Amino acid sequence: MIVTTTPTIEGRIIREYKGVVTGETIIGANIVKDFFAGIRDIVGGRSASYEQVLREAKDTSMKEMMERAQALGANAVVGIDIDYETIGGNSSMIMVATSGTAVVV
Repeated sequence: MIVTTTPTIEGRIIREYKGVVTGETIIGANIVKDFFAGIRDIVGGRSASYEQVLREAKDTSMKEMMERAQALGANAVVGIDIDYETIGGNSSMIMVATSGTAVVV
């Protein structure tokens, strides 16, 4: 499956639009609290373990979106957008949401 943030795929013609597809993943409360607490301790450094968790959440969200596109008969998703939002009481969780347009090329 071709996935891209651009509205078109260079060298390919979009033959059919199947509709908007999404994927969502929520990371639990403990990691978010630890993440923001760790920021104060790291001061300018990077936290590889938290970056890995966020990457996995993004990958899961992308996979879900592509599966939904495939279920619609699409072979590509264009115009992909990836959002990271805090949700829940006291912003205790992070949601990674992906969206795009399922198409046939």
